[in-house]
Amino acid sequence: MTTSTGYIVGYARVSTQHQNLERQLDALEAMGAQKVFVDKVTGRTMDRPGWEQCRSHLRPGDTLVVDALDRLGRSMIEVVQTLTDLTNDGVTVRDRGDRVLSTSDPMGKALVSIMAALAEMEVDLKAERAAAAREAARVRGRQTGRPRAHTADVAASALAMRESGATVAEVCKEFGIPRSTFYRYAKAAAA
Repeated sequence: MTTSTGYIVGYARVSTQHQNLERQLDALEAMGAQKVFVDKVTGRTMDRPGWEQCRSHLRPGDTLVVDALDRLGRSMIEVVQTLTDLTNDGVTVRDRGDRVLSTSDPMGKALVSIMAALAEMEVDLKAERAAAAREAARVRGRQTGRPRAHTADVAASALAMRESGATVAEVCKEFGIPRSTFYRYAKAAAA
C-alpha cells in the first residue's frame, strides 16, 4: 500500500533491550506501515541504528508514522529539529492519533514544540519518581537495582583463599565467580 505520493514507513523505539515493541508495532501496522524500523536504545541519543536506517530510507512524498512523538527523541530540541528536517525533505509525519506533525507553519511549530516539551517533561518526571523510589528503598535498607550475585562472606572467603596462595583461576572455580567479579572484590577490599 502506498499513499498518493509515497510509502508509509514506521519507526518504533523502546529504551532498553528488556522492553517490548509489540504495542508500537501493532499501532504502526494499523496505521498502514509497509516497512518498519526499530531501535531498542534510549532516545536521549540520536545515535540509533534503526533511526539512521529509517532516515536514509525516507524519500520526498513518504509518510513516517510513529506511535507517539517521543519515539523520535527525548528532548524537545531534538524532536522539533527532526520534524523540521523531515518536513523540509518532503516527508509527512503522523502519530497514532492520525495527527500530522509538521513544523512548516507557525501553528504547527508551536503545537509540535508544546507536544515535545510535554513528552520531555514526562520522561524527566518518570526519572525523578524512579530516583525517589530508589532512595526511599535505600533508606529502608532494601536492595535497589540488580541483586548481588554473592554475599560479602563469599567475597571475603574468595579473597582469603587467594591470599593463602591459590591462583585466581582456582578461586574463581571454587566459588563459581567470574574473574572480573573477583578483581572487583579485590579492588574494593584494597580501597
